[in-house]
Amino acid sequence: MNSSRAVKLILTYDIRPSVQDEYFQFMLGEMVPTLQAHGLHMNGAWHTAYGNYPMRLVEFIAEDRETLDSVLGSSIWEELEAQLRRYVQNFSYKTVRLREDMFQF
Repeated sequence: MNSSRAVKLILTYDIRPSVQDEYFQFMLGEMVPTLQAHGLHMNGAWHTAYGNYPMRLVEFIAEDRETLDSVLGSSIWEELEAQLRRYVQNFSYKTVRLREDMFQF
């Protein structure tokens, strides 16, 4: 991967307590494999244990902006986002240029 062109999709949210098992099944069984099949590779997932921050931060990396924009503009993304919103609250996402060896929030 050419890291000078790579971009990151950062998702942040809180998981609804009543649907945690369903959330994990969806993420591991549908969202991650679908995004990977379309050129976005999961880079990491973090859980906030303390503080006033979103419970979960999940990162996906694309080789270039065109790949990321193609996915985010697709019906596939619309469907995945709608499904994810069933399991989470306070959802947001942003895209940033990848900066290696640095945590990005």
